Amino acid sequence: MGQVGSSWAFNGPISSPFALPTGLAGRLAGRIMLWTNHQRDLLKLLDVRPGDHVLEVGFGPGGLLRLLAARTRAEAIYGVDPSSVMLDAATRANQPAVRDGRIRLAVGTAERTGRPDASVDRVVAVNNVGLWPDLDAGLGELHRVTRPGGTVTLAWHGGRKPGLIARRLRMPEDKLAELEARLRAHFTGVTHTALADEDVFQATR
Repeated sequence: MGQVGSSWAFNGPISSPFALPTGLAGRLAGRIMLWTNHQRDLLKLLDVRPGDHVLEVGFGPGGLLRLLAARTRAEAIYGVDPSSVMLDAATRANQPAVRDGRIRLAVGTAERTGRPDASVDRVVAVNNVGLWPDLDAGLGELHRVTRPGGTVTLAWHGGRKPGLIARRLRMPEDKLAELEARLRAHFTGVTHTALADEDVFQATR
């Protein structure tokens, strides 16, 4: 079972195969993520343009990566995830795009993406911002790697009609407000959109 350190949103360590997938439990968690996370509405919000360079933080089993490769004209799609199990799963799920170099994956975190300064046009993180140990450090890193005029999109369980899992994992209102405030400290044009089962914050560099 994976464990992340102290979470800024939940004030303590989180032990769950979904938090840091490892071993058999982690592989099963990855399959569940693919079954339950449908990101077509989020893909529309990302508004990826032809030629964009996109970074996904915490790509999990690679479902959104697959949509980005199939349904956008992004020139390059990068991904970082702290789990080597998810790195293997996402690589297998996206073999053609990984093989031709359009998708490039590595072990990493929001605080340490390994990308150069101002090198990506779109950054997205789905259902993992609440697990970051240091929100400001993560946002600072995403600001560093995003090009001027680029956008950062952070989604977390919640939304207008959350299912059972999303209801259990949604952030308290004060933490949602804190996330929005910290985004405003780093970025401009911050918006909050409620999808069916996700709260989505977007900000411009």
